[in-house]
Amino acid sequence: MTPTWAGPLQGVRVLDFTRVLAGPSAALALADLGAEVLKIEPPGGGDETRTFPPFRDGESHYFLSVNRGKKSIVIDLKTEAGVALAKDLAAKCDILIENYRPGVMDRLGLGYDELSTINPGLIYCAISGFGMTGPLRDKPSFDIVMQALSGALSVNGEPGCQPTKLGIPLGDLVGGINGPIGILAALYERSVTGKGRLIDVSLMDGLIGMLGYLAQLAFFTGQDPQPQGSQHPNLVPYGAFPAKDGSIIVACLMNSFWDKIGQACGAPEWAKDPRFDTIEKRRDSRALVNEMVSAFTRERTVEELVEIFTEHQVPHAPILGITEALSQPQAIAREMVVEADHAVLGKIPIVNRSIKFPGAAQPVPTAPPVLGQHTEEILRDVLGLTPAQVEGLRALKIVS
Repeated sequence: MTPTWAGPLQGVRVLDFTRVLAGPSAALALADLGAEVLKIEPPGGGDETRTFPPFRDGESHYFLSVNRGKKSIVIDLKTEAGVALAKDLAAKCDILIENYRPGVMDRLGLGYDELSTINPGLIYCAISGFGMTGPLRDKPSFDIVMQALSGALSVNGEPGCQPTKLGIPLGDLVGGINGPIGILAALYERSVTGKGRLIDVSLMDGLIGMLGYLAQLAFFTGQDPQPQGSQHPNLVPYGAFPAKDGSIIVACLMNSFWDKIGQACGAPEWAKDPRFDTIEKRRDSRALVNEMVSAFTRERTVEELVEIFTEHQVPHAPILGITEALSQPQAIAREMVVEADHAVLGKIPIVNRSIKFPGAAQPVPTAPPVLGQHTEEILRDVLGLTPAQVEGLRALKIVS
């Protein structure tokens, strides 16, 4: 029997004015948790990522990646009637998410001050590059800009080389982490007070918050941490080491692992060598320690090293490509890839929810919607419009 439990946010409705990545990833997290997400898109092309190649049968890989489990309604917000429809929907929603530049939603008549008078319980999450205040408030933001200005980009790359951006667009995706955290906290608060709240999420703030120990290291030393490649600024050996047929990660996270690494490499004497018996000494002898480990790893295949390091309980991992990562036994066991029925593409593989609730299975997420797929459904089920009223709005090109 198909499970009917959508998730812990079942019954919560989200009005999604987001586009591209930062905002859609936040709305995606709520959809994964069981909320009903109504994605408002402009007429014509819809969310800009629908035009990002490569395509399959006209559908963009990019749009598909962050819009599963949502419903699409097309409304022309450049018309008074369109804005009125959006306000009617806001009155029926628990949460609103938008990621326009500060001030845009206010100019449309859809800002928090306006909508909170209509729906005092509305939780309104505004996601932007720099937040609602500060000298950069109105500056456009992109993932690489966030990485650069937060300091994150400066520590990424190989030592002595030009810093490189993170392969994962964390400058944008941090909005998909902090946005839902703020929203869920406000949702709890509303259960006590009955009132909604405005949430101001800055992508730059989020990445600065993720600097973690690197920020504290700068506070302690007065110096900027430098790029270390896959290595750690203080822990050695830590990072990628050469194998006969590729590379393998080895991570000496604590002093106790140094003995295990020596045992695995057939050199138990390493643990007792006074040159390397503390974290600080290994850090100061980084090049020598790394070469000692590399001399062992480069003579063996990745598969052989995985077997040896597993036997000796050394923290390690083969470096997998995306396809291999998605098809590895652990990902399969956790059902991280599932099939969904797409309106145009038919059955397609999609990444599944990353948060599980043991004992309360959720159904497979619905496929990302085609543009305007749910316009009639939303107007009928949420606003109670008749088919004739919907057709009247279509005729005036207010919805599509």
